[in-house]
Amino acid sequence: MQIKTLRLHNYRSYSDRTFNFDDGLNILVGDNAQGKTNVIEAIFFAVIGKSFKTAKEKDVIRWGQESGYLCGEFAKKYRDVKIELFFDTKHKKSVKIDDVGIKKIGELMGATNAVFFSPDELKLVKESPEERRRFMNIDISQTNKRYFYLIGRYDKVLANRNKLLKSSKDINIIKQTIDIWDRALSDLAEKIAAERKKFVDELAPLARSAHQYISDGKEDIVIKYVSSFDEDYADKMNKALQKNLEKDFKLGYTTVGVHRDELDIFLNGTEVKNFGSQGQQRTVALSMKLAELEIIKNRTGEYPILLLDDVFSELDANRRKKLLKFTARTQTIITCTEYDEKIGGNVIKIKKDTE
Repeated sequence: MQIKTLRLHNYRSYSDRTFNFDDGLNILVGDNAQGKTNVIEAIFFAVIGKSFKTAKEKDVIRWGQESGYLCGEFAKKYRDVKIELFFDTKHKKSVKIDDVGIKKIGELMGATNAVFFSPDELKLVKESPEERRRFMNIDISQTNKRYFYLIGRYDKVLANRNKLLKSSKDINIIKQTIDIWDRALSDLAEKIAAERKKFVDELAPLARSAHQYISDGKEDIVIKYVSSFDEDYADKMNKALQKNLEKDFKLGYTTVGVHRDELDIFLNGTEVKNFGSQGQQRTVALSMKLAELEIIKNRTGEYPILLLDDVFSELDANRRKKLLKFTARTQTIITCTEYDEKIGGNVIKIKKDTE
């Protein structure tokens, strides 16, 4: 899978520019704050329907303009795909796939696939469990629309249960209807947990292999899915919701469920988020992202696009060399401020749009 062209019109720093990409390595070169990351963001936006930089979609519209536009033309194994996103300061974004508008963002899932990594992805390893759940949700959703909709339904039911917990000061009134939400939440959670476990079972050995390759076999990682409940997830969660009702009532939110699940990541037997160096944490996060490449390949039959934002500055020469060798199997788009001509690839020079 590759992206062939990307057109940006009034998108971030670009008034109007079209980028052409080669099948293999593409290097976006330019000084800082020239718009390199904006290109990577736009590609990811076309694939996922969301930005990794902002939750406010209107932020991508060029300053002083009322609307913006991006169009990515992708080549898949058996067909080409065109994805367009239209942004407006007064309305929600709209999306077209092959000139046909879609009503739900879930329809975009799987149309194309990409894996994104930047130094900021250190949060995948270092920060809260929410980041690791987000990682699982995005990756699984790219190859499993059913999972994407399960997550959406779960979030809505969870919001309704939390709203009910705050709706009255009398817990007996809440008890009259909360069992409906408990059962719905538990049933959805069981399905989500099963998909996550399947994903992590696939991810763990692939990430371990990638990490050993990058670290010359000096480091070993183990990844485990920490589920709130083991077998009979739905029944056990339902009972736990009932048991914790008084606590949830006092706090005003639901304290048990799949939205509390976690990934444990160990490096040479120790928990990397607490005891790993920043360099080790970064390499672990990168290894997990490289494992995503293989998972998507295994599930779809073709490699996704790999987007690497300012990664070279964070890696030593040996790890840069190994990373480039590893990524030779897929189309890769890298941003950097300096470029070694010996690397080869399609070089695209980026300079801030002054129009």
